[in-house]
Amino acid sequence: MTENAASVRVLLADDEHLIRGALAALLSLEDDIEVVAQAGSGTEALAMALAHRPDVAVLDLQMPGKDGIEVAAQLRVVLPDCRCMIVTGHGRPGYLKRALEVGIRGFLPKTVSAADLAGIIRTVRSGGRYVDPELAADAISAGESPLTPRETDVLELAADGTTVAGIAERASLSPGTVRNYLSSAATKLGAENRHAAVRIAREHGWI
Repeated sequence: MTENAASVRVLLADDEHLIRGALAALLSLEDDIEVVAQAGSGTEALAMALAHRPDVAVLDLQMPGKDGIEVAAQLRVVLPDCRCMIVTGHGRPGYLKRALEVGIRGFLPKTVSAADLAGIIRTVRSGGRYVDPELAADAISAGESPLTPRETDVLELAADGTTVAGIAERASLSPGTVRNYLSSAATKLGAENRHAAVRIAREHGWI
């Protein structure tokens, strides 16, 4: 693309290499958007942001190390001029609430088109905000989840019948910590076991 003094400098962070690469290629077709850095984890995203000082960070919600919301919360402190967006395939209502609390300016699904994403990046860079209408409606209808973000994550991993050891490996936690989260989640939801907790959380749109 042609270098442009008014270009929006963008950081893309997604642990799925193909998705990240495709987004970078599509955004590079925009005359006023420059992808200055890419990252495959939350930790790498923070390092890249500090090194390249982008105008907008487009962050995947679920990444190794730190999730997109944790990255955005830290960038708000160390790089306050960088505006953050979440692009996610996991639009759970609780995540939207957390995102807004840490000052995220955009929250949208991965099904968004490249043209719409470019437009939203411009909106966010200019100080605007964009929240996908369907995700917002889901958040309103679901009500307040009693679960912490970690309890929610662990419960979602348990939804497909994965063993405690399997959950621990996928979540980078110890088996004992996983059991504690599952027990706490079940107690909060009034469920007799983790399977019932999963069902109740799903019924309420919390996972």
